Amino acid sequence: MTQQQSLWQFMVSQHEKLFLQIGQHLGLTFLSLLLAIVVGIPLGILISRRRRLSSPVLGAAGILQTVPSIALLGFMIPLFGIGMAPAIVALLIYALLPIIRNTYTGITGVDPTVIEAATALGMNKTQRLFKVEFPLALPVIIAGIRTAAVINVGVATLASFVAAGGLGEFIFGGISLNNTNMILAGAIPAALLAVILDLVIGYLQKSRLQTLRRTLCIIGGMFVLTGLFFVVSSKPEGKIIAGFTPEFMGRQDGDLGLRSVYGLKLNPLVVSDAIMYEAAYQGKLDLISGYSTDGRIKAFDLVVLGDDKTIFPPYYAAPIIKTQTLKKFPGLEGILNLLAGKINDSIMTGLNYKTELLKQTPEKVAKDFLVENGLYKKANPGTGETIRIGSKIFGEQYILAEIYKMLIEGSSNYKVETKTGLGGTKICFDALMNDAIDFYPEYTGTGLLVLLKPSAQTIEEVSKDSRKTFDYVQREFQKQYQLQWLKPIGFNNAYALMMRRDQAKELHISTISELSEYCAKK
Repeated sequence: MTQQQSLWQFMVSQHEKLFLQIGQHLGLTFLSLLLAIVVGIPLGILISRRRRLSSPVLGAAGILQTVPSIALLGFMIPLFGIGMAPAIVALLIYALLPIIRNTYTGITGVDPTVIEAATALGMNKTQRLFKVEFPLALPVIIAGIRTAAVINVGVATLASFVAAGGLGEFIFGGISLNNTNMILAGAIPAALLAVILDLVIGYLQKSRLQTLRRTLCIIGGMFVLTGLFFVVSSKPEGKIIAGFTPEFMGRQDGDLGLRSVYGLKLNPLVVSDAIMYEAAYQGKLDLISGYSTDGRIKAFDLVVLGDDKTIFPPYYAAPIIKTQTLKKFPGLEGILNLLAGKINDSIMTGLNYKTELLKQTPEKVAKDFLVENGLYKKANPGTGETIRIGSKIFGEQYILAEIYKMLIEGSSNYKVETKTGLGGTKICFDALMNDAIDFYPEYTGTGLLVLLKPSAQTIEEVSKDSRKTFDYVQREFQKQYQLQWLKPIGFNNAYALMMRRDQAKELHISTISELSEYCAKK
């Protein structure tokens, strides 16, 4: 009962944002579906008339639908940038196959004797198509549209990765922030939209033709109105166009802190950290939430704004691991601590630069680092038990996972399995608590604010000093979760706000306070 009340309270407190995301989600779904109908039905008619084209057209549509949705969105960004356009094109592609296939199946499945009768009545090919074949095939065509609509409602949650809005903002923000209520606030409406849309289109499928025409006109009007709402609501406003990650949006050391401490209300777009640097470099975004050791800062000529009111606590990286796991694997703690103090901020920035800009593999970067520091040893046969290393979904974590893998394989007989790209903090932490992985690199600031969530007074007391932050999370993790933080690796990958260097210079902005003053000017 408490969980339900907590969820309800969250949805009430976030109702404006929730309604906006639902409207954006519907707009994405309807606009992409409308375009898919405009493209898919004519294609289906074409291949029903030119049947030798059916295999290549359906095959191409099938191949496009097998491309993972995240990858498809990634392919769209260089062509269409960020925002509404890449999301709608990707959703359009996903909706094509069922519409084309069902149109083709419905028309080719019309009884030949009915077509012969229509010909005998003097109808030409066009008349037969629109007066006989298409009306008879309509229930099958609508079934394809019904399938496409449900697919698009689900896939549209991923549109938040390219700043297109929708319910994915709550879902992925909740995953990153370890906030179940936020996840459910996005997932439940998305599921309800899919069910309602399926029922409505199912009703149309069973309707008589005359009723169907009227209903389709009404639905078409709804499509247009929802689409217009989406276009208007997705248009960024303000002097500065900001783009923040889903995790940054819901954190006190993120957008919440910017609002409460700096009075900075930017109404930012929500974007994936995989694309935000490129978007800033291309001028699609003016301000982004980044990471202080990211190699793309130098490569894209970005400048980090000074956090003069210190809302970003220290983010020193260290492995976290269960106490019982250390007992299970004798000698493991000593091996992991070989990396303690070995990577400072500049070294980590350089390692990130090699993977992100020079396109070197994490394995190569990890091996080169270990060799340069005299830590590399050839892997042993691995006859012992298996240690599973987890990582989050950004480059730095892939590198650290590979470094730890090589250290363990070179200094013990343990076998090592890496489970990389586990998504946000919640996924990694839950995997650790449920014994799906044995350890992963975490950050003290994330441990403090996202996993422990202490009182504001405690945060104020411990978050200004790296030693106090580490001591606090070490003590509380052992007490609450029976987890240990091993020795810090040495670098501080803190959150940071970034702008293009030339723009920051032009606007005379070097600190977050100066940014706030600039945005407050009329």
